[in-house]
Amino acid sequence: MQAVKMYTTLVCPYCVRAKALLKQRGVEAIDEVRVDLNPTERDAMIARTGRRTVPQIFIGDTHVGGCDDLVALDQRGGLMPLLQAA
Repeated sequence: MQAVKMYTTLVCPYCVRAKALLKQRGVEAIDEVRVDLNPTERDAMIARTGRRTVPQIFIGDTHVGGCDDLVALDQRGGLMPLLQAA
């Protein structure tokens, strides 16, 4: 299964929803980067994604986007193939 990295904050309901969906799809470990604890990580997230909001989700090297993007990918049937890509 591909590695999952997610930029998050503690009080973000969208982050909680995205993590729950990923766990439902079999993701056991998420590399969670808390941008509320480290402003330099937020700057790195913005530089990497061009977005300021959390969550920002990466599956392998693919930037999925935020929670709504993740849910839409799952509804289109694209999440599991992306997670399982070698």
